[in-house]
Order: sequence, then C-alpha cells, then structure tokens
Amino acid sequence: MNPNFMTQKALSNKVGWSEANGRRWIKIFKQFIPVQYDGINKYFNEESFKVLSIIKEMSEYGYTSNEILEICKKNGVPKNSQILKELTKRKHVVDLDVKTLANSIPSQKELAMAILKFINDIKPYTTTMINEGVAGHFSLTDEQKNINYPDRKEYIFSHRMRLARYSLKKQEYIEEISKYTYQITEDGLQLLTDDFEDVKEEINELENVIDPFDIIRDKVEEIESDLICDLIEHLKQAHWRRLETIVIELLTAMGYGDGQVTEKTNDGGLDGVIKEDKLGLDNIYVQAKKWENSVGRPDVMSFSGALDAKGARKGIFITTSNFTKGAEEYADRLESKKIILIDGKRLARLMIENDIGVSIKKKFVVKEVDFSYFEGE
Repeated sequence: MNPNFMTQKALSNKVGWSEANGRRWIKIFKQFIPVQYDGINKYFNEESFKVLSIIKEMSEYGYTSNEILEICKKNGVPKNSQILKELTKRKHVVDLDVKTLANSIPSQKELAMAILKFINDIKPYTTTMINEGVAGHFSLTDEQKNINYPDRKEYIFSHRMRLARYSLKKQEYIEEISKYTYQITEDGLQLLTDDFEDVKEEINELENVIDPFDIIRDKVEEIESDLICDLIEHLKQAHWRRLETIVIELLTAMGYGDGQVTEKTNDGGLDGVIKEDKLGLDNIYVQAKKWENSVGRPDVMSFSGALDAKGARKGIFITTSNFTKGAEEYADRLESKKIILIDGKRLARLMIENDIGVSIKKKFVVKEVDFSYFEGE
C-alpha cells in the first residue's frame, strides 16, 4: 500500500473524530472525498483529509449535514477557512431572518383552537377554506405562509395546519365528512365552551398526537437517500464504458429517442448520442464522466466546443460528482445551444424514477375512505 494512504479509521482520528463518527460523515460526503479502492478495502490521502477537515469545521460553525451538502453541490467544498468564514457570515444573517419569520407562525395548538373557532357554525369547510380562514385570523402574510422548513420542501404553516387538523380529527373534535372537507363535532363545540384550564390541558394533549404519514414520509426519504448514495457509489466503481452505457439506457428510457454509445476512436470527446428522430436529423450529444471533485466551468466549455464541432445545439453533461456554480452559470447563459447538467445525485434520482439499476424490494399500499362510494340512496 502507498505509505501516503490511510485507512478510514486513521483518517477519522487525524480529523479528530472517533471511528464511528468519522465513518458516518465519510458516508454522507463520500462523493466529495477522494478514495482509493484496493479490493474491498478503502484508502484515503491528504486531499481526503483536507476535504473532511473543512466539512468538520463547517459542522462546528453550526451547519447541518444537509446544508453542507447543498453548499458543496453548488460551489464545491470550500478551499480554505477564509471562504468558509464568508459563507458563515451570510448564513448567520439568513438564519436570523428565517428563524424570526418561522417563530412568527402560530404553533400547532394555537392553530387547532383557531380551526375550531373558524368552523364553529357546524358547516362543512374544505382544507383550503380552513387554511385561508385561519391565516386571515392571524393576519399572516404571504411570506409567512410560504416559508419552508430548512431541510425539506414543505411550508411550515401548511404542515402545522395539517398536523392540527389530524390531531383534532383523531381526538374527535372535528370529522372528515368528505374528501378534504371537515365539520366540527359536538365534542369540538363543547371544548370551545369549557373552562380555560380544561381547554389548555386538552389542547396541550393534541401536540402529542403524531401523524403516521409524517413518520412514513421521513422513513421513505431516509431509504431513498441511502439508495441514492449506494447508486452513486456503484456508478463510481463501474467501468467507464459501462457508465456510458447506463447513461444512454437511462436517456432512452426517459423517451428522448434511440441512443447509442459513440466509438472511442472518433468520438470528439463525446460519449454518446441520442437520435430524437428516426433519421437522426436532430441529435442530443452526451458526455458522461466519473469524477471525484467538482466539475468546473472549463470542463463544460470544452464540452460546448465539442458540440460546436458537430454542429449540435443540444447536449447533456453527466457526472457522478457535482458541478460548481461557475459551471452552472455558464450553461445557463448559453444562447446558441442548450446544455443540461446532471450531477450524481440527480442522475441517481432519475435512475430510480425510470427503474434503471434498481428493482422493487417491497410495495406498501396505503388506502383511504372513498367518500363517493357511500353517497346516494
């Protein structure tokens, strides 16, 4: 073994982590950490140490693993502490703004009481009507209603409203009389007239009710995240010729046309071509590369030049790693041609969506009441 290489345990210890903690972080950021395989064994070098040290420093500044992943995906791993300090200054300002806005949104139990008061006339209300009514009651702005959770694409307000409706329904204060339509119950009306201390106790209990769909969704996202990491790892270990075949198979499955891998002796730096029509009058050229570090602007410019040599107007650049912000901006500003950039994470997602390199392990079907079935005499 090369004396400059180190094991995963040695790398973790050098960064200042236990082996278990280091293993977890290395797994999360393996697409950015250079690694050398010797059979089933993995070895790391000084560049691996530098990358992991910056990641550790970012976590100590208060970044979550998801935030670090997004930064690395967009801009690559920060090269030094000075760049990291500038990022942290901007993050601190943004975090304060987001936190202030998020804290201004009513809690689940506050929303629950507002829902009961809004529908206390015993008439049916749709979820849209309830959401709008409660938002109006608290005079929420569009900005407040549309702020997302930092780690997922879901509005805080609509999520808390969903939890409030679910807990009220579970405790039988409201009932779902038709799809997405609710009505207050006798128990709900009674709660509104109860003594303040009794109401307070009941409403506090509502926050202990957990929507099982939230648990299912979180677990599904966790499984998919692990699958994406596994796919990226397999793509990186696959032979470069096999990677090209996989990419062409994926694009063909997505319906772009008939694809083929180019001959290496005369490919002009292009790895594949998709014929959008039978005669090949309009072609999409493809480049698929295994990378450890971020793909930068010069690489995309080179691909653009290869398209020009073919007189092509459409190209897809695929990598198992990620693209720098400069590369993305260059591709976005092109006017005479269109170049789509697909990083490792997006590539893995597309493979999952189109059943390429994956198979169904288990299907779970969740059913709900078909309200229309019970209508009529």
